Amino acid sequence: MDEPLCCCEYVDRRGQRSHLAACCCDCQELDEGCDRWLACKSLPPGALESIADTIADRLRVPWFSGAVKINVSLVPPLVLLPVLLHVAALHFLLGLLVLTSLPVVVLWYYYLTHRRKERTLFFLSLGLFSLGYMYYVFLQEVVPRGHVQHSQVVALTCGLILMLAALSRAKKDPGYLPIPAGNEKPSHQVLPNRSVRGSSSGLHGAASSRAVNGEAKGYTRMAADEPEGVKKDWCTKCQLVRPARAGHCRLCGRCVRRLDHHCVWINSCVGEQNHQAFILALSFFMLTSVYGIMLTLHTVCRGQTPFVALFYCPGAYSDYSSALSFTCVWYCAIVTAGMGYILLIQLLNISYNVTEREARLALRDNTGRRLLALCRRHRVTPLFLQMMLTDSF
Repeated sequence: MDEPLCCCEYVDRRGQRSHLAACCCDCQELDEGCDRWLACKSLPPGALESIADTIADRLRVPWFSGAVKINVSLVPPLVLLPVLLHVAALHFLLGLLVLTSLPVVVLWYYYLTHRRKERTLFFLSLGLFSLGYMYYVFLQEVVPRGHVQHSQVVALTCGLILMLAALSRAKKDPGYLPIPAGNEKPSHQVLPNRSVRGSSSGLHGAASSRAVNGEAKGYTRMAADEPEGVKKDWCTKCQLVRPARAGHCRLCGRCVRRLDHHCVWINSCVGEQNHQAFILALSFFMLTSVYGIMLTLHTVCRGQTPFVALFYCPGAYSDYSSALSFTCVWYCAIVTAGMGYILLIQLLNISYNVTEREARLALRDNTGRRLLALCRRHRVTPLFLQMMLTDSF
């Protein structure tokens, strides 16, 4: 029987016992890469990925039962965000440069991970650490000035707690469909090449052979023996029959009931079980963020309305405390604008009784555009209109 690990030992990705003291040495991949670089030779294919995997495997902290591995994507927001905000508070031009480039970098990283179909904790870490750091700056730099009342601090704290509670609920099961044991196919499936018309699975029902969220094209639509005539889909990846409006998430690798989208900010899908909590989290965030921005601008830029002070605040860079508070206000405003756009899209989809996945497929399909146009003309929900126009397709 192997001896238990001490607080600084761990089992590496090769299954070998290692120690934290050896993190900075004994790296064969890095040594070979440096030797080839000094010899002006190109690295072999996969060398950089191997070095990155080794570094990620050795990034650990001591713990009671052995060193615990830290996700690499958690580290950049914890280190870069405070540094960039403090640099932006040094001068107006530095603030303009940082606050302009930061959203570009975040969008670039989102595009990179989305294209590779990778899950990452970067956005969740960035969101949570941004909330904590903005709250810390508010307590350390704004409240001591004496212009914020205790009741206002309590209201802001309560809004933050409610938002975190809703976010915690949104992180739970979005409505994953259970995978059958042994991936056995249900006994009531129909022949693979049989197609069914008139599905009531939202706006995407007419495009039965389209690829949904990265699935293989031409998946088979199955007919279920239900009195309501509701049709179901067969997922070739999960090997199960999924109910109407369910979808397969290519990042989670699971089918979700009434799949809306995969949200990188919570690192989870938004589906039937957590959609309401997701909307509540966005709403509480918007209210809390706008309230905090107004309190900060009222303190830093005295005698001006919040909207005017956001664009014109004389003396904001007169001292470092005011400059840091004003920089954090602009950072919060940028994040709030992005989250407000997401909330607006969600409310529009709810008003049309469609999910984001169905709306995206509808905009890419001529049938979906026709349904949306008819919905706006007759002021009815897309699902009801599609049931009326089933025979016309």
